[in-house]
Amino acid sequence: MKEKEKQLKEILQSLGSVLVAYSGGVDSTLLLKVAKDVLNDNVLAVMASSATYPEEELKSAAKLADSMGARHITIETDELSDERFLENSKDRCYFCKLELFSKLKDVAKKEGLKFVADGSNVDDKTDYRPGSRAKEELGIRSPLAEAGFTKQDIRGFSRELNLPTWEKPSLACLASRIPYGTRITDEVLGKIEEAERFIRNLGFKEVRVRHHDYIARVELGKDEIPKILDEEVMDDISKKLDSLGYTYVTVDLKGYRTGSMNEVLKEEES
Repeated sequence: MKEKEKQLKEILQSLGSVLVAYSGGVDSTLLLKVAKDVLNDNVLAVMASSATYPEEELKSAAKLADSMGARHITIETDELSDERFLENSKDRCYFCKLELFSKLKDVAKKEGLKFVADGSNVDDKTDYRPGSRAKEELGIRSPLAEAGFTKQDIRGFSRELNLPTWEKPSLACLASRIPYGTRITDEVLGKIEEAERFIRNLGFKEVRVRHHDYIARVELGKDEIPKILDEEVMDDISKKLDSLGYTYVTVDLKGYRTGSMNEVLKEEES
């Protein structure tokens, strides 16, 4: 592990200056912290405000960046104006990342920063991630992956550095809750965001509300599934999601897993 930490610092040192694509999540927070330690003021954290990302997360991310003494700004991305993104094909993520990274490169150029870096890690290569194509096309660096960091490594190093994100649940674009082929709209994204916020506020940590038209498929960490089976909790969640337009509310017995919407792609390939 120490060798990976050393390599990460050497990679960041070699960049000279960097814009960090920052969300306040586990990965990008560690990247920003180490980049700030290594490059000091030659680092800028940039957050992207969009309907595909919960607003409360942006506020939390900004506070965390302030606590690290890192300079940060927020930009607006407009993937919802791209019909290719709204159509929600299996390449949806590519168009979203193309929008994001293109704008980040523009900011980096304006700020005189040599590189743009994101928080991708080694484990990301095991899932279907078309956004990686946009990253490669635009020359975005991924120092954590380059240094061989897995998600477990990132959590471990974050804990060593006393980062509050070390045990934070993974986040993902709200559009990842919508099945491929179902059109993405502001309304649907808003429903998903409100539904997940409500369930999290009941004390659940790992929450995904997968949108299947009139069906809400709720994914939770397996250790939290018994908690949702409490009659009062079930009633509260059912009433809330019913008010959002869901006729049926289900709990996925497989529990939360990253990229569950990509499972249909694997079935098509087999």
